[in-house]
Amino acid sequence: MAGSVGGRALKVPPKGTRPTSERVREAIFSRLEHYDVLEDTQVLDLFAGSGALGIEAASRGAREVVLVEASKSAAAICQTNVTTLGLVGVKVAHDKAENYAARPVTKAWDLVFLDPPYDISEETLGGILASLVPHLDDRAVIVVERGSRSPKPGAPEQWRLITEKNYGDTTVYYYEPELPVPYED
Repeated sequence: MAGSVGGRALKVPPKGTRPTSERVREAIFSRLEHYDVLEDTQVLDLFAGSGALGIEAASRGAREVVLVEASKSAAAICQTNVTTLGLVGVKVAHDKAENYAARPVTKAWDLVFLDPPYDISEETLGGILASLVPHLDDRAVIVVERGSRSPKPGAPEQWRLITEKNYGDTTVYYYEPELPVPYED
């Protein structure tokens, strides 16, 4: 971990999740710092696993983070990690990503992480992405992590691909809502 809880280790679920490698996580957060979307933001981490991405966002200045995890045991580990690290403003929701994304709009997310299992269907992932459209701030960044052999996510037509980066067997896609002046890569 980096930021305010730098150097601290997280518990990870013993099975059923695929944690983001340290190398990929560092690259993601380097790019997000470049986009200036970490400080004082609202962050949603779908398919949270251990909560590493959302927790790191909180550690780097996010105002509020919600970790969404369908597995009861993984959600419990997320809560243990949040409690152990003493992070304020981080909540854990034990729910399916598709259910959480389809909830009525109550706030605009500035940053959304999606690190679904590589075997999730493209139809299910596309449905989750489409459900997020009304939940996003105009300057939001959406980060989708997929296996390099998986097809490019079917992003909503209201989104623009900022960039995609390959890291061995992982590809990370960065999207934003269509803007008159897009981010420079």
